[in-house]
Amino acid sequence: MNRRDFVQATAAVAAVAATGGRAATTRRRPNLLYVFSDQHRAASLPGEPFNQASAPNLDAFRHANLSMDRCVSNYPLCTPYRGILMSGRWPYQTGLTHNNVALPSNEISLGRVFRDAGYHTGYVGKWHLQGRGNAFIPAGPDRQGFEDWHVWARTNAHYRSWTYDPDTGARIHPDGWNCTTMTDQAITLIKQQQGATKPWMLMVSWNPPHPPYNPPAQDAERYPPDQLKLRPNVSFPLQGKSAAGEARPLTGAESLRAAMQGYYGAITGVDAEFGRLLAALEASGHAEDTIVVYTSDHGDMMGSQGRMAKQVPFEESCRVPFFIRYPGVTPKGSRSDTLFAAIDIYPTLCALAGLPVPRHCAGHDMSAVMRGGRVEASQAVFLMNQLPHAGDSTEAHGEDGDAGETASDSPVRQGRETRPGHEFINQPTYRGLRTDTHTYAVAETGRWCLYDNVADPFQMKNLVRDPAHQAMMTGFDKQIGAWLISAGDPFPLADAVTRITDFPT
Repeated sequence: MNRRDFVQATAAVAAVAATGGRAATTRRRPNLLYVFSDQHRAASLPGEPFNQASAPNLDAFRHANLSMDRCVSNYPLCTPYRGILMSGRWPYQTGLTHNNVALPSNEISLGRVFRDAGYHTGYVGKWHLQGRGNAFIPAGPDRQGFEDWHVWARTNAHYRSWTYDPDTGARIHPDGWNCTTMTDQAITLIKQQQGATKPWMLMVSWNPPHPPYNPPAQDAERYPPDQLKLRPNVSFPLQGKSAAGEARPLTGAESLRAAMQGYYGAITGVDAEFGRLLAALEASGHAEDTIVVYTSDHGDMMGSQGRMAKQVPFEESCRVPFFIRYPGVTPKGSRSDTLFAAIDIYPTLCALAGLPVPRHCAGHDMSAVMRGGRVEASQAVFLMNQLPHAGDSTEAHGEDGDAGETASDSPVRQGRETRPGHEFINQPTYRGLRTDTHTYAVAETGRWCLYDNVADPFQMKNLVRDPAHQAMMTGFDKQIGAWLISAGDPFPLADAVTRITDFPT
């Protein structure tokens, strides 16, 4: 953070705190329960084409409240998404350009803004913002404004992860699936707020349906693999390749369906835990004065385009659920097709809660849409992926790490491409955008893909070589170039757009 941004952001927090103090004497602000899972794509919601995952609580919540149907993860990878969510700024503005990078303690974080406005703040679950490993963080600025701090380590080990005593740092090893035990903690915190005189903010971050795809047996058994449907864009171009990590190449329909069984089972398990949270909120007496959000940090390709995991600009990777309920404010039973992105969440939550939006926020306040109104929507939301350079720390090692978090086994660039054996997996480095109608991405080695999402919803026809679309891509290049400047992003766009890459789609 440069000095100018820091001064502006500090002033914004002071303004929030001052305003919050005055408002508390006249009207109690709404509570905020922000729930996000990891790797839950919108394509695997009930009612979506070819989806068979059952999620009755999420489905009922979606249809009873407001669904932002075009919610996009700007950078579909764990730490970069969380950096955007917590800071309201772009990855090159915070330094969180890949996994396992710490969010600087002087960021004006979302937790800090709510705390300084008079909220009691809490966080439960996966954190992934403290750099290498998931070691205990003592009380202080690295907790980013969260007072009840219950962060978990080794969250990919769904039955062997642990949390910490927030005061002493002693490890606590609950038994069971960590999505359930994290929910137990969150419910305890909700109960503790019964009768509270000031509003509270609680963020709950589950790891499933992130791999490994190993939900409780009763949830997985609902989905016999031989009965699972494949999306039309599923393919197996990586057969015979080898790569380590969660994004191992697809070897055929049988292995994919086995992964789908676990993925769908995990979604069903997450759904049950969301139902428990809603029930606990209702029992606390706070349901009518609490904003509730369910979303996810990014999706999962699950075989589409021949890929697993995330980081790519395709819909399965980037489009995520975003459902919100604010009783008496958000419209009931409503769906919005307004483009809405991760970068917009921070300012929108502040505005919905009645807090001034800090000036450092790079996204748009979309609260008017969520109140049932209209705004001049963005023409595009921006997409990115950045492969680490040699020497960058991307993989957490040691007993406190979340092994497997880097989807492509920490690939390191050699020249303009990547080392052999990883050609198709969660690559390349690119910048792009998603508009109302199209997805476009430019790799470092050239223009990469262009899809008409209206005519081709499964993104099976790459138009990047079509002469009829050259003017459109030139216009998109100008938008991306302007965004790179505003975001402090050094991507070499001017050179890249002079050619078309042979990187496969």
